[in-house]
Amino acid sequence: MLHAITVDVEDWYQSTIDARAGLSDRFRTSTRLVLEAMAARNVKGTFFVLGLAAEKAPDAVRDIAAAGHEVQSHGYGHLEVFNLSEEEFRQDVLRAKGLLEDLLGAPVCGFRAPSFSIDERTPWALDALAETGHRYDSSIFPIKMARYGIGGYPPEPRVVTTARGRRIVEAPIACFDCLGGRRPVGGGGYFRLWPYAVIRRAFRQMDRDGRPGVIYFHPYEYDAAEMAVYRGKVPLAMRLHQGLGRRGFARKVNRLMTDFQVGPLRDVLADLLRQVDQQTP
Repeated sequence: MLHAITVDVEDWYQSTIDARAGLSDRFRTSTRLVLEAMAARNVKGTFFVLGLAAEKAPDAVRDIAAAGHEVQSHGYGHLEVFNLSEEEFRQDVLRAKGLLEDLLGAPVCGFRAPSFSIDERTPWALDALAETGHRYDSSIFPIKMARYGIGGYPPEPRVVTTARGRRIVEAPIACFDCLGGRRPVGGGGYFRLWPYAVIRRAFRQMDRDGRPGVIYFHPYEYDAAEMAVYRGKVPLAMRLHQGLGRRGFARKVNRLMTDFQVGPLRDVLADLLRQVDQQTP
């Protein structure tokens, strides 16, 4: 079973604290660490690149593409979709799509929303993506969390027919059954906190079920020391939350890349994308 490994490419301080800030030096360093780790294991992945980051570091984005990875869109301004109107969302995704396509000379057809912010509050979002030339989305968190997620959403990738009759592939973030319920395991704080034995069990469960999992992380999560740089600039609670579990994070991802078959979303979704292409006029 081929699982999808995906990277949300953004600078933590720029995307979370101050969009006007330039990229930190650590952005390029952590992105390089991810590329080196994947190259060492002969792994290709999907990199969802934030438009703000691509504008400030076009060389880093070209390096990702030159290494053979799939480059897709994370939107332009790290804006949560449920805080936007449909037209504002369209403008943001079109800006990011145009920027990346001009930079790389290749079509951009995949999308991931910042903070998994496509949910019941944004019934128009998948229509807007399909109508702006996107063939797949990987923004839905199939568990209801405090700020995002859709409880009970089907966990496997599938072709979705939108409210306006469009067709698009949706690839939710990985989850698994544990302790009497569905639990998140695809990335973020959950991945940082689970022992690797639990993560391995979850992906073995997906292998048995014949269900590809979608893994996500950020380059800055490979940087265990980053939060110390922001002492005095960022509230302690935020630094603790963002830094929690980073020390062993890269080791877990690297083991996962060794223990399981992983690749870019374009490969995992190939059959579903063909279905969309065949049925799109």
